[in-house]
Amino acid sequence: MQLGERLRERRKAAGRTIASVAVDAGLSVPYIANLENGRGNPTVAALDRLATALGTRLEVGIADEPPDATQASQASADLVSGSDRSGQVIRVLAVAQSRSRSAVRADVIRAVDGLTAVLDRPLSDADLNRLLDLLLLA
Repeated sequence: MQLGERLRERRKAAGRTIASVAVDAGLSVPYIANLENGRGNPTVAALDRLATALGTRLEVGIADEPPDATQASQASADLVSGSDRSGQVIRVLAVAQSRSRSAVRADVIRAVDGLTAVLDRPLSDADLNRLLDLLLLA
C-alpha cells in the first residue's frame, strides 16, 4: 500500500477532513492533499506530525525480506486472484471497513501467507474458502 493511500484511509477512518488534520499537524492543506495523491517528498518529521495528528505512530524501518517470502506472497496473490469468491468478500470487507479494496486484498494475501507458514504447505481452494468464511464472520 502506498503512503498516500494509507494517510487517506487513516484520515477517513477517523472521520477527519484534510483541513482538520492540517491544523493539528501544523502543515498546509495542499501539502497533505498532495501526499494523499501520491505527490510530494515528505520529511520524516512531517510524517511524524501527521501520524500524531491521526492518532497513530510513525514506524520507519529498513529490513531484508526472507528469500522465500516473495515466492509465498506471489503464490498467495495468485490463489486470491484466481478465486471469484475472494473478489466478492474483499468488496464486502472494504465497504464494511471503509477501506480500499487494494488494502483489504493485501491484508487477505498476508493472511494466506500466514496460514501457509503455519500449515507448512500451500493453501488449497477449500482452505481459502474457509479463511474467507472466517473473515466474513469476524
